[in-house]
Amino acid sequence: MKTVSNCVEDILITQPYLEEALSRNIINFSALAIELTEPISKMLKKEVKPGAIMMALRRYNPPTALTNSVKMKRVIQNLGDITVRSNLTDFTVKNSETIIDNHSKILDRINQESKLFYTFTRGIHESNIIISSSLNDFIKDQLKNEKFLAIQEGLSAISVNLPQNNSKIAGLYYHFFKRLAWEGIVLYEVISTTNEFTILVEDEFVDKAFTAIKRVKS
Repeated sequence: MKTVSNCVEDILITQPYLEEALSRNIINFSALAIELTEPISKMLKKEVKPGAIMMALRRYNPPTALTNSVKMKRVIQNLGDITVRSNLTDFTVKNSETIIDNHSKILDRINQESKLFYTFTRGIHESNIIISSSLNDFIKDQLKNEKFLAIQEGLSAISVNLPQNNSKIAGLYYHFFKRLAWEGIVLYEVISTTNEFTILVEDEFVDKAFTAIKRVKS
């Protein structure tokens, strides 16, 4: 049988910002209990008093705060260089039997210009090419027989080099996403390799996003 404590836990798990604020003791328990009275009453299908919810909140034991994890601190302190590349375009095309062959021709051109920014991601139904805008006409010509789903210009990429053991640390990306969300920064695309993390934002957000990520590192 579901209890008030179960409902409180379910709500906090789905709202990590709220859970973190609770773990840092920066939330008014009484005010939060009143706020949660209606949703918890609906979950239990009966009237629940704010006092019962406040008791459940005070008894709630959140997982060890990510910011207090020794491993997490070590990884964040060892974040590598932050690199910004501007004048990028994101091409989204529908997957087809010819996309790989056409893409190979694009790779031949890229190999001749090593300083270009370029990434390629193939999903189940669509593929993305993010590339320096100087090659826009070339990309459109090479993919003229493909179905474009979206073309977005005026983008910038911010890349962060991650320590070698980053894949063993739970919640690392959460720190980036939390900071960017708090700053109201809209992410156009997210790309990652084993030891590198890249966000793609519209040019108007690039300075704010760069500062936000530097704050994570510091």
